[in-house]
Amino acid sequence: MKHSHDLTTGPLAKHFRTLAVPAAVGMVFSTLYNVVDVFFAGLISTDAQAGLAISFQAFFIFVTVGFGLSAAMTALVGNAIGRKDDEEASTVARQGVGFASLSAILLMIGAYLFAPALLNLISTDGAYRDAGLRYMMVLIISLPSFVLAYGLNGILQASGDTVSMQRALIGAFFANLGLNPVLVFGIPGIFDGLGFTGIATATVISQAGVMVYIGRQLWRSGLCANDNISAFLPDLRIYKLIFTQLLPTTFAMLVMFTAGFIVQIFLKEFGPSAVAAYGVALRVEQLFLLPIFGLTGALLPIASQNFGAGEAERVRQALFTCWKFGWAFMFLACPTLYFAAPILMRTFTPDPDVIEIGVSYLRVDGFILPVYMMLFAINSFLQALKKPVWTLVIGIYRQAFGVAFFSYLYVFVFEFGVIGVWFGIATSVLSGFMLSLLLAHHASKPLIGGIIMLDLDKAKQGLSK
Repeated sequence: MKHSHDLTTGPLAKHFRTLAVPAAVGMVFSTLYNVVDVFFAGLISTDAQAGLAISFQAFFIFVTVGFGLSAAMTALVGNAIGRKDDEEASTVARQGVGFASLSAILLMIGAYLFAPALLNLISTDGAYRDAGLRYMMVLIISLPSFVLAYGLNGILQASGDTVSMQRALIGAFFANLGLNPVLVFGIPGIFDGLGFTGIATATVISQAGVMVYIGRQLWRSGLCANDNISAFLPDLRIYKLIFTQLLPTTFAMLVMFTAGFIVQIFLKEFGPSAVAAYGVALRVEQLFLLPIFGLTGALLPIASQNFGAGEAERVRQALFTCWKFGWAFMFLACPTLYFAAPILMRTFTPDPDVIEIGVSYLRVDGFILPVYMMLFAINSFLQALKKPVWTLVIGIYRQAFGVAFFSYLYVFVFEFGVIGVWFGIATSVLSGFMLSLLLAHHASKPLIGGIIMLDLDKAKQGLSK
């Protein structure tokens, strides 16, 4: 089959460079895409930036299904490719297309019904909530495009194709960059502009283009090629496999975004400036996490194929290789984020209160970036082993219980103010990483001998002889 790249042989470092670089470049443009939105919202007002922050947070609650589906398809199709079972790989891929289409429709309906309640939960009554609701109701139109694009791209990733999404995201960035000023401010004498909702409209158009392109690339790959429409109709066996793999990952992502909700609940006590600062700072943070997303995204298909092929040592070494590259990047990223934080915040907002609060977040964040890197790698590692339920356990602790408990402790008991929220996030990340190491070793031991123990066991056996 023309679609497959064999990741079970050859140097792991080379596979990481081949897969991670295109993925990271694509994510750079994806993040710059969001940065453009934040920039134009800042040109309108601080309330617009705060409204963008809360609506984006609520919207991605629903997009978590797309993330979960992407990881599920990468693991399932990747395992089949690793076993050299091309028929099963194609069958699962076609069913994934149907599953994604059905999910997209249901999610769009759910978003229209529940989005207002979500925004009310994380905001106080005022101009920024009203702006966020207007933005959200337009953005929901793009939800099927997001879910389908991420879901179908998971199939492409399983085969080692990270270039297609890179190209799609680059195109979406330039489309968004061109559409934003036109749709927000209009064209004198021709079009008056849509104001804040113009930012959402630009996203709807750009993301539709991403979906169409990814769908085209998937069809051309040969993974889903079939003239019989019945091949795409629901097969309960495959749907069960997809759902079983998707559900823990989706819940883990949902918990992650729930953590954002928890943070927003604490931040609303400090006013719109704190909410806006967090929204801007998250976009800055994403710029520094992009290579990490690329690395951990590459780890999933590499580990998936090798696990399917029974290459236990290569699965384990793939995790270590991911960490090695990640630490090399962190050596540069952490001090840069710490010292450049004021300049980066001023790029997106002139509001001194927003800048000050955002800088405080980024400087705390600079110390925990390496921990994020190792955590994300463990999540991909567990997903590749088809043990996504453990990512859910880790996520519930770190992103729900941990953030809520430690933020409450620092804000209301120790009275640290808004920086107490940042300390709460950092503490939950550090303790969550320790938990993830223990769980990942436990989950992987019966499958590949654990993260580090197999070689130690061999050494003991050698010493006893």
